[in-house]
Amino acid sequence: MQYMLMFYISPEDVASRTDERAEAYMAGWNAYVGAMYQSGVVLSGEGLDPPSTATSLRIRGDKRSVQDGPFADTKEQLGGFFIIDVATLDAALEWAARAPCASTGGVEVRPVMVRAAS
Repeated sequence: MQYMLMFYISPEDVASRTDERAEAYMAGWNAYVGAMYQSGVVLSGEGLDPPSTATSLRIRGDKRSVQDGPFADTKEQLGGFFIIDVATLDAALEWAARAPCASTGGVEVRPVMVRAAS
């Protein structure tokens, strides 16, 4: 079954990118990403640029609204994602628990919707 792991990073994670903790933080991510690819569970995934680069769009009736910034205004920010293929939700949660941001931010695990064959 396919799951999307969405990695939410805390303000502390973001701050750690600019100080002496940056190397250790990035080493943790590199090890985690390497382990995921070596296991063969990864279907796709990417890191995301900061929320300050986001643009949000809404359409209400015939009006289009475009705003700078992310859709959700939260302290934590979506930093990246993976789509993985594992047998169970428990397996997806195990991968989520290994993410470096699990202890300071969070990881959302959501099943990928199955499309009907066309």
